[in-house]
Amino acid sequence: MNDALVFADVDAYYGDSLVLRGVSFRLGEGRLLGLLGRNGAGKTTCMRVAVGLLAPRRGEVELFSSRVTRFVPEDLARLGIALVPQGRRIFKSLSVGENLAVARRMPSWTKQPPWTRDTVFAAFPRLKERERQAAGSLSGGEQQMLAIGRALMSNPRVLLMDEPSEGLAPQIVVEVIRTVGKLKDQGLSIVLVEQNPKLVLGIADDVVILNSGRVAVSGSADEIKHAERDLQEHLGVF
Repeated sequence: MNDALVFADVDAYYGDSLVLRGVSFRLGEGRLLGLLGRNGAGKTTCMRVAVGLLAPRRGEVELFSSRVTRFVPEDLARLGIALVPQGRRIFKSLSVGENLAVARRMPSWTKQPPWTRDTVFAAFPRLKERERQAAGSLSGGEQQMLAIGRALMSNPRVLLMDEPSEGLAPQIVVEVIRTVGKLKDQGLSIVLVEQNPKLVLGIADDVVILNSGRVAVSGSADEIKHAERDLQEHLGVF
């Protein structure tokens, strides 16, 4: 199995504060890696490193076997990484259609039929109904759908999703996670960052649990499901 994304012994700092401490993990091509941890564990920092918003001070990052450790976000986007950020961060003054249009990219690596505005609308019919509506007027769930759709418009090879269930009603969370499952089934390589282990363990192939900026536990989702002691120690749940 080829690796889509690799962190190898990564240290990352905010100023003088060490946040990631020797973090290593591998996202297999076409697989879904769940990245779990409490608040402050380092999950979002990993995503910032992966998309080039924060350069590691030690260690390496690879994308499909190419070293991309200190690439800037624009270069990484061109190479096929897309982020659905925590808090959605859509362009609220733009319409739904305009949010999708600004992210459009048609790269050469696309093997599947490419994502277009029409295919995003097919995946999220409510966005079609609100195509001309200002994005800032959407509900929280609709904004999350738009954030996912905007990332898909770049036709990524690796999709990073940072807390996509945050602040959403339970029925919307189910819909979002169902969409993530469909994307995995289509062969997209996905990192799903969450605090809720039940969401991740029900859909992930592999799981990494961070604690205080370190990898505390890693393994297959099936292995982690039965590691009650680890879940209790590092996440506070059974």
